[in-house]
Amino acid sequence: MTGLRSGLDAASLLDGVRGRDPLAIARAITAIENRTPVGTELAVAVRGQVSLCRTLGVTGPPGAGKSSLINGLVQEMLPRYGRLAILTVDPSSPISGGAVLGDRVRMAAHSASPDVFIRSLATRGHLGGVTRTTRSVMDLVAAGGMDLVIVETVGTGQSEVEVAELTDIKLVVCAPGLGDEMQAIKAGVLEIADLLVVNKSDLPDAARTAAHLNAMLHHRGHDERRSVLSASTVSGDGMKALADAIDARFAELPSALPVVAFRRTNPRSMLASDVAEMAAAMVLDTSDPRFDEIAEDVAHGTLSRDDGARTAIGILARPDPLTEMRN
Repeated sequence: MTGLRSGLDAASLLDGVRGRDPLAIARAITAIENRTPVGTELAVAVRGQVSLCRTLGVTGPPGAGKSSLINGLVQEMLPRYGRLAILTVDPSSPISGGAVLGDRVRMAAHSASPDVFIRSLATRGHLGGVTRTTRSVMDLVAAGGMDLVIVETVGTGQSEVEVAELTDIKLVVCAPGLGDEMQAIKAGVLEIADLLVVNKSDLPDAARTAAHLNAMLHHRGHDERRSVLSASTVSGDGMKALADAIDARFAELPSALPVVAFRRTNPRSMLASDVAEMAAAMVLDTSDPRFDEIAEDVAHGTLSRDDGARTAIGILARPDPLTEMRN
């Protein structure tokens, strides 16, 4: 608890994180999520630490049972890995802006374990299934001595492909019955899968769903190493086989440590995403009336959306000195 007694500055929090103090880790994550100066300093200090652990991304449509599957997986994975962190990306509360803690409640059985750290992260408007700060939070929990980091996306369908750039192994969870669920996964999320899991295998149509997924993989010419498994968190059937398959994928990584996820990401793409979010926040937070005028012109059709955006970018690049003084 040394870091906490010393206050909430970055250095003392970092000491607490490296000392594996869960309260220090939680407070450090809050600072990173809120993008405070301390949070920024922490994010820089731990950058790249995720290379020291394994990372697993879990995604899929809403209702597929991602949280329940992770809850069951922990039973299998904990004896194989010393310490686990589970980062669940949840919708933001419209009132507080924080995460709606549904996933964390479903994993409450493991919350008391000193070797399992569970944290909900709020999307705060970020698209792609994760949050803007997920990468930094992964680095932070890795610096806190985690051996496996599991990231569960928010569950919005085919747009959830950003997790592929953050994690080494990607698990796509499906529920029995295709229909709308298949439409949700086939165009985007299916493309990033290392493993496809039909959850709730004790329900009707599970075998047919697995057969359809296998047919889709064959039709699309996917790598033969991509496989379809079935599991049930109720009966426990298939959970050990799933854990074994995850371990086998980790063993296929090209080095003793996992490939560092952030090195696979296009740096310019990362920069563009950060610039877009920061620019949007600046437009929303400023009191500069010029942005209201641009918005009105776009709303009335006297200015195209593209031209309105270009004009707003020009203002952000060259702010009005008088407006800056007023702010």
